[in-house]
Amino acid sequence: MSASSLPPIVYEDEQIVAFDKPAGLLTVPDRWDGELVNLMQLVHAARGEQTANVHRLDRDTSGLVLCAKSREALVALTEQFEQTAVAKTYVAIVGPPPLNDSGTIDAALLPDERRPGRMRVHVDGKPSTTEYRVVEKLGRRFAVVELKPRTGRTHQLRVHMAHIKAPILCDPLYGDGRPVLLSQLKRNYRPTGESERPLLERLALHAAVLEFDHPATGVRTRIEAPLPAEFEKALKQLRRWA
Repeated sequence: MSASSLPPIVYEDEQIVAFDKPAGLLTVPDRWDGELVNLMQLVHAARGEQTANVHRLDRDTSGLVLCAKSREALVALTEQFEQTAVAKTYVAIVGPPPLNDSGTIDAALLPDERRPGRMRVHVDGKPSTTEYRVVEKLGRRFAVVELKPRTGRTHQLRVHMAHIKAPILCDPLYGDGRPVLLSQLKRNYRPTGESERPLLERLALHAAVLEFDHPATGVRTRIEAPLPAEFEKALKQLRRWA
């Protein structure tokens, strides 16, 4: 995506608009480097300053970012997020699979003072809860999981999955950060050319679904963002060879 183009719009009406943010794009300006391109910069340049993000995603996470187009919608939706009345569903590829096919992770989180920019599990942290469910096993080494955060802590899903020994693939902070390669899966595979192109090298985490009460009508509203093309490509090879 070019620095001047908006990500795809997956839903829009008079009050709200939802974008399908790609991995690698910040939601809001970076606190350390204000020159980095971010979603809201693109939105404001294309549509004006009146559109405001209601929440944010990690730079490395793709998927739904909901924005309000009026002050009234912003207040109503922000209140729902703060009261955890918004149901969020993420899809992740993890490796190895979790020990149990479903469960609830209750593990308090706080900033890791030893490694700035990271979070860690600690009894003195803020209460943090994630529900997970394995939706597809990919051999013994990988799985597709559905994640439903009940709280909204920084890096919550990434820390929680690493905490139960099922880290999200390609996570440089809480996993090994290594890309997924076909040579890891296919016996005797030899790449053409000097280097092998990864099947997946971005964080394997996608914000797929948001459910909330519409700020104008009060009707429960569900919006979805399809899995990115690079996710689908990696899954095709994992299903075949893992």
